[in-house]
Formats: sequence, C-alpha cells, structure tokens
Amino acid sequence: MDGKDKPIAGQAKLQPGRATGPVAASTSADIASFLTQASQIAPPVQTTPATARLMFALDATLSRQPAWDQAMALQGDMFDEAARTGGLEVKLVYFRGFDECRASPWVADALVLGRMMAKVSCQGGHTQIRKVLSLARDTAGAGGLKALVYVGDCVEEDIDLLCSRAGELALLGVPVFLFQEGRDATAATAFAEIARLTGGVHLRFDASAASELRALLRAVAAYASAGLAGLRALDARGEGGARLLLQRMDT
Repeated sequence: MDGKDKPIAGQAKLQPGRATGPVAASTSADIASFLTQASQIAPPVQTTPATARLMFALDATLSRQPAWDQAMALQGDMFDEAARTGGLEVKLVYFRGFDECRASPWVADALVLGRMMAKVSCQGGHTQIRKVLSLARDTAGAGGLKALVYVGDCVEEDIDLLCSRAGELALLGVPVFLFQEGRDATAATAFAEIARLTGGVHLRFDASAASELRALLRAVAAYASAGLAGLRALDARGEGGARLLLQRMDT
C-alpha cells in the first residue's frame, strides 16, 4: 500500500534483517563443499496457493445493518458452489467505525467464515473502499487472487483515487464484482467505473431480494474457482446468476 493508506488490521509487516559482522572469504574447497551439499537438498516447496482465492469485502457501517445478517447467511452458498468446482479460499474484509478496517486469514470452511462474520457488528463511519482495493492489489501481487467481491451501498471517497486503484487491479488481472444495495447515484457511478476498469460487474440488488444476491455470489464463486469454464458450467445447470454475469462480462 502507498503512504496514504494505513495498514489493514491483521496484515503483518516483515522486519529487515541485520548484518552480523564481516564475512570471511570462501576458499575453493569451501565452495565445492557447499555445492555438493546444495545438490542433496530437496527443491524448495512452492508457495503459490494450490486453491483459488477470493476476497469478500463488506461495508459494515451502520447503514448496512439490515443487510449484514443476510450476508452472513448468503456467504455459505459461495462455498457450496466452490466445492463443486475445485475449492476456494476466502479472505473476509470489512470496514466500519472510525478508520477501522480488518481482514481475516484465508479461510476454506464456510462455517469458520460464518463464525467470524457473526462476531462483527455494524458501526457508524465513512466508507474505506480505497483500503479494500489496496489490499486486493497487494494480495494479487503475491499471487492466487482470482476476484474481489464488494458489497456496499454508498461511496464517500474520491472516485478518481478509487479508479486509480482499480486500474492497478486491472493490470494484475483481478476483476471486481460490486453488488450495490439501494440506488445511491454516487455509488452507482463509482461502482460502474470500477467494474468497467477491471473487467468485472456492477449490479444493484434490493435488501429483500436474498435469492438474487445468493445466485450472484454463487456465480462469482464459480468464476473464482474455475474461471469462465466454471461460470458456463453453472449456467448450463440453469443458474440465473451465472447467465447474468456472463452477459455483463461480454463473454
């Protein structure tokens, strides 16, 4: 993240190492011995995630309280679909209150994620979408992140700065799927532009339309787990959410 974004809680920082003193020159015998030992060491373990990763970000400010409980129930369906298509790890990110923005570890169990969400309550505060986009950018740079899902109802930040972050995500190949509760015009403009820049999708949903959001989240999980092939397979099963996402992504 740049200097303008404060670290998100739960994100560790690496400490620089320190020199321990002058290093003695190696002899040819030392080098030969080192090479012999090195050839007997097993190759390093790959650190690239074996499963696909999805970041699931939520506005937990007070205006979202009516939809928060609904979100806790719907996220389980994302994992159900992921299990069909090869598995998915999810990082829950939320912001609320005064400058509070938190991120969970990567979770592959819907019950564990549900318990995490159940401990969170909504609090009054401004949106912190730029922090979410910055975290997604940094995570994507480390590899494995397939998509970012964001659920919110308003934008109280500079749209140009948000679009700058979205452009960075686009360069990393991470689409952003933004689900807007309500019809706030400023949010609609910002979300639509972020979706356009990243090759994602912006869709509105009504707080009472639980089945609609459930279908859309299942479709995003299928995409994150298996790409367009997973989305088309879900569409072949007659899932309306998959059909809508395919249409919006111009595939």
